[in-house]
Amino acid sequence: MTIQGAGWKHDLLLALCAMLVVLAIHAVSGFPTIANLGADNDSMLRLVEVRDLLAGQGWFDLHQYRMGLDGGFVMHWSRLVDTPIALIILAFHALGAGAATAERAAQIIWPLSLYGLTIFVILRASRRFAGADVAMPALVLSTAGLFFLGIFSPGTLDHHNVQLLLTAASLWLLMEAPFWRPAAVLSGLCAGLTLAVGMETAPYVAALGACAATLFILDAGERWIAQGFGVGFAVMAIVALVATVPPAAWGVAQCDAFSAFQLVIAALSGFGLAAIAGFSGQSTARTRLVSMSALAMLVAAVAIVFFPQCLASPYAGMDERVRTYWLNDVVEAQPFLSVAANQPKLMASRYVTPFIALLLIGLQLGSRRLRREEALAGVLLAVAFAVSLWQVRGSTFSVAFAGLPLSTWIAWIRLQASAAQSWRGSTRIAVAWLVSLNATWAGVAVAAQSVVHEAPTGANSDADHAVTCGKAADFQDLAAMPVTTVLASSNLGSAIVMFTGHRALAGPYHRNAGGNLAMLDAFMGTPDAAHAVIEREHVGLVAICRGNTEEISLAQDAPTGLAARLLKRDVPDWLELDSSSAGKPIAIYKVR
Repeated sequence: MTIQGAGWKHDLLLALCAMLVVLAIHAVSGFPTIANLGADNDSMLRLVEVRDLLAGQGWFDLHQYRMGLDGGFVMHWSRLVDTPIALIILAFHALGAGAATAERAAQIIWPLSLYGLTIFVILRASRRFAGADVAMPALVLSTAGLFFLGIFSPGTLDHHNVQLLLTAASLWLLMEAPFWRPAAVLSGLCAGLTLAVGMETAPYVAALGACAATLFILDAGERWIAQGFGVGFAVMAIVALVATVPPAAWGVAQCDAFSAFQLVIAALSGFGLAAIAGFSGQSTARTRLVSMSALAMLVAAVAIVFFPQCLASPYAGMDERVRTYWLNDVVEAQPFLSVAANQPKLMASRYVTPFIALLLIGLQLGSRRLRREEALAGVLLAVAFAVSLWQVRGSTFSVAFAGLPLSTWIAWIRLQASAAQSWRGSTRIAVAWLVSLNATWAGVAVAAQSVVHEAPTGANSDADHAVTCGKAADFQDLAAMPVTTVLASSNLGSAIVMFTGHRALAGPYHRNAGGNLAMLDAFMGTPDAAHAVIEREHVGLVAICRGNTEEISLAQDAPTGLAARLLKRDVPDWLELDSSSAGKPIAIYKVR
């Protein structure tokens, strides 16, 4: 057995050890990412969604009834992520654990299990990419890189960690396919599943499919790999629709969630690829190219004719005020130039190592033809890096994929140094390690920023409060009040529905446009206009988190609005400050 094909148990053990080390780090520090969820709105609302499911809400009913206008709104998330979290909670309930203990266990076990599996997948892919034993650098780079991404921290129940694992697994399995026949089908299944979890991975799924088709065009020997990938992808799309969409909605197209649109495109692409590969026989490369081009044009024509609404920008129809005061402040949706100008630490930790990895692949391409595994990883890395230039969320994938060429580079330098030991060789190894760690570049950015800008002096109480408005304790007073509708900034919406029994008018989700617009009308309008909105929406409480960046932005742009007045403690006569919240991070005002 080859080096690449052997040692999966060894890699699994390494990944398990890395996961346990990180678990110990979080445990020793008291699981701070659970104690203070901060701005992780998606993880909070995901837990609420799981609670609703366990409380009897229908499998196909994705309404979030306690957020938005009266009646709530339908979330675009998938039950496929809710299920394992709910099963962990049920398992601990069966063992006699209380609700809080069971939820805490799920908040720890689920993301850390995904963390370990993702490290394992990257280790296996690194071996294939390098064609040699690169376990140690791949382990260190993947463990550190994924750790600093933050998407695998305890408490992180959002779907991005699931998507990264599935996308990385699809890439690895496609690399593995020539050596293990079932890998092609499994790669297609993973690609279909990650698309079913969320549309954010559509560019990577498209790139994987394009790679399978292109390899088949160039080499007839890839026929059964393309066939297996296509069948796996199409079958998973059918399973996902049946499993997550009610039969009455099978014909309805949703652009932001898995629906008829995604099914038609996936089934046509997958089965089309499998059919062309299956009937190719002794075809030439030119014939295969013509067939694949015809399939691509057919898929594009179907999308344009039957689903034109889904070809526009995903936020094309968003109200301009919601875009300005919500979307433009969502960190993961920021483009590269905005991140570079406003968050140099984030820019350094998310963009430098993928750029170096692309340079390494480019240098290899300039000196020789890339091997199959190198080409696959290079395409996925390039696509992820391009997506990250549009929205920083793409860097989640590019940072992970960058570990493949970087670990190979380190192993190559180490091999050279061991052949002729010298201080120069040792220095090269140290430099290679340093430049391959995204934490190094984050530290460089922080150091450079401290030199350019003088460190702020004195404590800013409002800023301190903004940090604490993600703790359960911050919402105790609000939770103790009779259930009603709460007017608060959108980035407090998920915390309100998680920590209290109230309904939050606003929430950071594009499908909650009505509730967010009502919040903007109230907070930016004059007290009389705000009072009209509050009466119309039956709001009983107004919550202000002092130092909250969203509220500060609203106050700056509407200095005579309700938010500005409340931040200055200028309270209109139809509101009354609840004495229990005076001087606390969240000030609560009762509507008279």
